Amino acid sequence: MQRASRLFFLSIGLFIVGLAVSAAVTDEHYLLLSFVLIAVAMLPLFARFERRRVEARELVLLAVLSAIAAIGRVPFAPLPSVQPTSFVIIISALAFGGEAGFMIGAIAALVSNVFLGQGPWTPWQMFCWGMIGATAGWLRNTRGMKSRVGLLLFGFAWGFLFGWIMNVWYLINLPDALSWSLVAVAYVQSFYFDLAHALSNVFFLAVLGGSWGKVLQRFRKKYGLLGAE
Repeated sequence: MQRASRLFFLSIGLFIVGLAVSAAVTDEHYLLLSFVLIAVAMLPLFARFERRRVEARELVLLAVLSAIAAIGRVPFAPLPSVQPTSFVIIISALAFGGEAGFMIGAIAALVSNVFLGQGPWTPWQMFCWGMIGATAGWLRNTRGMKSRVGLLLFGFAWGFLFGWIMNVWYLINLPDALSWSLVAVAYVQSFYFDLAHALSNVFFLAVLGGSWGKVLQRFRKKYGLLGAE
């Protein structure tokens, strides 16, 4: 498991390097980079299966959760930043761990942008949603995440963190020289969208978190999915 953990952090590091190289060199090959990063995101999860055979139903479950997270974003497209994608990723990571959450988040961003539009922002969204899943999985056994208030605060915080990370992509792509005033303007302008994301996370976690969590935990324990204990 230590090897899998090291590979997990290595994958996140490679993700960050990929974003940095893309921003520094060119954004023309963002789609190729997105598929490469999907492969990187899958490595730590499959490292968990190095001592046993991967079951088809486990892969199907991950694919279904990724599809739900992706497609769930489409009907809410007219409402900027309001979507259940982050909620699905968080609940999935709480049930199946950070590796699964990271992969589901990355895939959800790529697949949903097939409907909403691909662009140089796609790899950055993949990283943001992947990190939502990763951090939810890392913290899933903590006292805070096991409490309702802690879970809602986690979702609220990531609503803003998601936007703040995406602001980095926006700022480094500005044609003008970067300045503190531009940074301040970017973060002030994104406040409404970040707040909408944060509140939608709280809403979905409060209303659906309990029922979804119980269903996924039941699947995990009953069928021994993804290293159930």
